[in-house]
Amino acid sequence: MSAKKAKKRNILITGISGNLGRILARRLHRDHKVIGVDMRPFKNGPKDITVHHADLRKKRCEDIFRRTRIDAVVHLGLLHNPLLRADEHHSFNIDGTMKVLDYCARYKVPKLVLLSAANIYGARPANPTYLTEDAPLKAGLQYPEIRDLIEVDMLAQSFFWKHSEIETVILRPVFIVGPNMKNAATRYLRLPVIPTLLGFNPMLQLIHEEDVLEAIVLALSEGAKGIFNIVGPGAVPLSEIISELGKKSVPVPHPLAYGIAKRLWRWKLLRLPASELDFVRYICMVDGSRANDILSFKPRYDLRDSIRSVLME
Repeated sequence: MSAKKAKKRNILITGISGNLGRILARRLHRDHKVIGVDMRPFKNGPKDITVHHADLRKKRCEDIFRRTRIDAVVHLGLLHNPLLRADEHHSFNIDGTMKVLDYCARYKVPKLVLLSAANIYGARPANPTYLTEDAPLKAGLQYPEIRDLIEVDMLAQSFFWKHSEIETVILRPVFIVGPNMKNAATRYLRLPVIPTLLGFNPMLQLIHEEDVLEAIVLALSEGAKGIFNIVGPGAVPLSEIISELGKKSVPVPHPLAYGIAKRLWRWKLLRLPASELDFVRYICMVDGSRANDILSFKPRYDLRDSIRSVLME
């Protein structure tokens, strides 16, 4: 599918005040009318973007759909803070997503793009080298903290089949890096000294934030629908990423590392649960050929630039 110049549309972005939402809004607002929904302030944004400070779960959000013709929704409005209470996390992510899906169906929104993540497949010793879009989502077996994202992805899959009249796209990018990203991957790679697991050097896939934006823009194209793994320029061993960043690593025996991480997590001194260490122990790599074939997606940033973008915070 070639990326044709799209007609001017009303595009609603949930989670517009987040790191990715802000830069996506700047990317889209010159060609489309951008409408944002977020409970957080939208700082230093373009003046022509309308932002509603609303909770997706509240009636005020439905009023936006009722009063404005929405041509496409990009759903980024998900919490990714494992330090929050599980019930609060679950309510915001699941109930909020269900409301967005309901509004899209009720008000006949032609296009829905949902940003999921490739790590929902799970890092497991029995994983094949590359996982395709039809692989089971097994991350929830080891990582309770990621179950919300799996449930959100599955809600969107069900919506895709139930509402075939709506072009639904689910994007599952690999670890997103870039100067605007503040996630588990970038926090780990920005540590002064990077702890690794003794005896393990897994292959990892990274993608630059600008390439993720390009995937979203392609997903907004007329006719695009389905589930797509979004992959960067290739895979590289963790040790090479650390070397490219000019940093030192400290190998830690994995039983000790998991024990320390569990304690720090329990004391809220660590922003990722111990189970996340599996991603620097086992592989969780995905096949991006479907996005290449159907969306014509190709990353523009090479491996070196993608890795070094972590340093540009």
